[in-house]
Amino acid sequence: MSDTLVEIQEPAPGVSLITINRPDRRNALNFEIKGLLADAVEKLDSNPQVRVIIIVGAGSCFAAGSDVAEMQTLTPIEHTLRATDRMFSAVRRCSKPVVAAVEGYALGGGCELALSCDMIIAGESAKFGQPEIRLGVMPGAGATQHMVRTIGKYQTLRLLLTGERIDARSAYALGLVSELSPDGNALKRSLEVATTIAEMPPLAVKAIKEVVHFGADAPSETAMLLERRAFQVLFDSADQKEGMQAFLDKRTPHFQGR
Repeated sequence: MSDTLVEIQEPAPGVSLITINRPDRRNALNFEIKGLLADAVEKLDSNPQVRVIIIVGAGSCFAAGSDVAEMQTLTPIEHTLRATDRMFSAVRRCSKPVVAAVEGYALGGGCELALSCDMIIAGESAKFGQPEIRLGVMPGAGATQHMVRTIGKYQTLRLLLTGERIDARSAYALGLVSELSPDGNALKRSLEVATTIAEMPPLAVKAIKEVVHFGADAPSETAMLLERRAFQVLFDSADQKEGMQAFLDKRTPHFQGR
């Protein structure tokens, strides 16, 4: 690996890979990494050639958490001025699907980074947890809200109030992990999934992500209306015409995001 703390690569057409490269510290998320990762996500989100983003940690660990040494003396004003949540917000607001490829530890801020993504593909022995309570604080980058909306109040409070770690199999059973893979295979499997998504019509991909994201907190009838309107709008796209004609012609469609 290079000396760059955050690396961007293109392992497949339409797929961008962001690597957190601080393996000697289990990819602990210091201020510099958080800023670089936010910049990378925002840059890739604005690039029409990028269709899917994968985030991975270098070595055998996703991210063991935020850098406690940096966080220890922060004041509330410094949190605000440094925008210490910008990385998580950039991932959550990204219009492109974001996949977390998790091996080893995803703890604290590392777990919240994974939860900010749209999918989590994890090695079977990966560990997830929010140990902030053991440091005298609480999660502050989305864990309370992501978890309660995904696994419910009782499991969320069990994990957050004890700070206990769970393995990937348990996380998968709870619904926190999208898919399990053999240890060491999470990135390979993430690339396979990302490549499949990258071949789909970009406008439909974006519409599905938006409706799932914004509809989740809306009343059922409002969410259904959002879905219906997005569905109707796609019938004005060239990709809809190409997809349906290709189906009738029994050939592979070629989507262009128009």
